[in-house]
Amino acid sequence: MHIYGRMKTICVFCGSSARARAVYLKAAEEFARFLAGCDIEIVYGGGHVGLMGALADAALAAGGKVQGVIPQTLVERELAHRGVDKLHIVNSMHERKALMGRLSDGFVALPGAFGTFEEFFEVVTWTQLGIHHKPCGLLNVDGYFDSLLALCDRAVADGFMLPATRNIVIADSDQARLLERLVSAEPRAAR
Repeated sequence: MHIYGRMKTICVFCGSSARARAVYLKAAEEFARFLAGCDIEIVYGGGHVGLMGALADAALAAGGKVQGVIPQTLVERELAHRGVDKLHIVNSMHERKALMGRLSDGFVALPGAFGTFEEFFEVVTWTQLGIHHKPCGLLNVDGYFDSLLALCDRAVADGFMLPATRNIVIADSDQARLLERLVSAEPRAAR
């Protein structure tokens, strides 16, 4: 039996920049090895560069399973990771996110930029609206998401967000503790 029960597949959103600091690349590799060791399959954006590539390579090297989901336009730019267990090529970014959502039992964002933020907050919004009931977490490497979390807190303080909505986002700097919190979470639509 899988030690984390219902959490068999985690979608990981992360940056594709080759300029990312080494601390973030190392964290992506460590998280990949950790998930592989827990027998949790990774679904990710299908790229071979930046944190995406580091994540996939480390998981595969550790014997983990990896599925990539990538739009055809990025395949044409030679950004696809051809060594993953399964590479889903889709027509658009919208299809990419929808398929990643269907394939996953939960979501974790590692450091990244606009694409990472947008993907993560879309799945958080799906939880808020009751479209799915899957946990959403941030692996807060080196305080990367501190400002983003402060913005969420400000949205609550200023009346734009309910505390229950803010609580959809689970953040932790420790990968094992984050996974435990995701597995025990019971995300609900925030009304």
